[in-house]
Amino acid sequence: MDGSSGERRLAGDADSPADGSTALVSTSRELEDVSFGAVVDTAADSRVLWATPDGLEVVGRGVAARLTASGPGRFDRIRTRAARAFDGLEHDGPRVARPRAFGGFSFHDGHESGALWAGFDAAAFVVPQILVVRHDEGTWLTAVADDEDAAADRLGRWDDRLADLPTMRPSGTGPGVASTRRTTSREDWTEQVETALERIDRGDLTKVVLAQSLSVDLDGSVDVPETLERLRRRYPNCYRFLIGHETGRTFFGAPPERLVAKRGTRVETEALAGSVPRGETPEADEAYADEMRDSDKVRREHGLVAEAIRAQLEPFARDLTVDDRTIRRLANIQHLQTPIEATLEGDRHVLELVEALHPTPAVGGVPPAAAWETIRDAETFDRGWYAAPIGWFDAVGDGEFAVGLRSGIATDETVTLFAGSGIVADSDPDEEWDEVQLKFRPILDELGGR
Repeated sequence: MDGSSGERRLAGDADSPADGSTALVSTSRELEDVSFGAVVDTAADSRVLWATPDGLEVVGRGVAARLTASGPGRFDRIRTRAARAFDGLEHDGPRVARPRAFGGFSFHDGHESGALWAGFDAAAFVVPQILVVRHDEGTWLTAVADDEDAAADRLGRWDDRLADLPTMRPSGTGPGVASTRRTTSREDWTEQVETALERIDRGDLTKVVLAQSLSVDLDGSVDVPETLERLRRRYPNCYRFLIGHETGRTFFGAPPERLVAKRGTRVETEALAGSVPRGETPEADEAYADEMRDSDKVRREHGLVAEAIRAQLEPFARDLTVDDRTIRRLANIQHLQTPIEATLEGDRHVLELVEALHPTPAVGGVPPAAAWETIRDAETFDRGWYAAPIGWFDAVGDGEFAVGLRSGIATDETVTLFAGSGIVADSDPDEEWDEVQLKFRPILDELGGR
């Protein structure tokens, strides 16, 4: 399985995970440096990795508290269970190293974890027993337990383990791609897009995002932390995440899109919709960008997303600012981007904002109910956590979430990838097919070793 050598080096604690009914205690210690990949180099334990474009990087291991929920009320139930888990929390260390709950939600609230998504409930978060955090304030090791002595003991044992490891871990190369299998043929895709266009023409829809999955059989076992490290080098201005369960399945990705970030009363989000390839020369690159700026279809698609986010945030905000539209350039693709900021009216939990924003029209559609119905009718696979909120929150309700795009779920020698495209009135099925294939490339290239 993924990273068996790391499993031997850094075996997880044998303590049974808490259910949030016991007050948590955490303590931190500053580190010189550490190999982050080594902390999550196992598929046998619960593990998390979260990294942002602005430099925050967190890895976690084990389960100090687990929070799960299902059904339409899953956001409320996670908040309630988190309040119990964090009630009375005592943290001895800097704020940047505090305990956080990491996890996410499924795209559909009726999701049930099947074979591919075993262990990934409709809503699931863990507070790790061990956290390593790197940011501008340094690198910190944090241990979480249900009493002070246990936390101190865990901190000491992990400090000793990490001190014996090299600070750098080679990222290696991909295992190689043996074969790929599509869940959606080109003919089926054309039919799905034409069905969506008929509903748009009737006035049932304005936009819907249709997606595909691609099952990739590999020449060897995938090392997800190594894959993410290679993605970091190629896409440094994207998020990176890894959510791994004891089932051996790991959901991971390098999404470009922030769903929402909240600190105190300040909120940041963005509209990211519309895309064209990168050019092979600066002139070709700018020509593609001009084509996107001038496209009525792309401007309409992007405008729908920006307006929906503004409308969804407005009830929470004392003031709200929609900035000028810009071009977001990644290694293989360019997007239209509109930053949006707000100051909240009153005390809010980040999960309230996540619930209000999910799904944005960038991954669902307009109007939301008709788009969801179209997605369920058309798609031939289970989205699971794809295109859904992935991130973290803390004891006071601050947190940050990305949209689970440019992502896949890994199990040993197979990775299933996901990608989609927005369908509006004048969409062309062939062009949308090409856009989806372009979005598979970032992870597929790293798996294949390029």
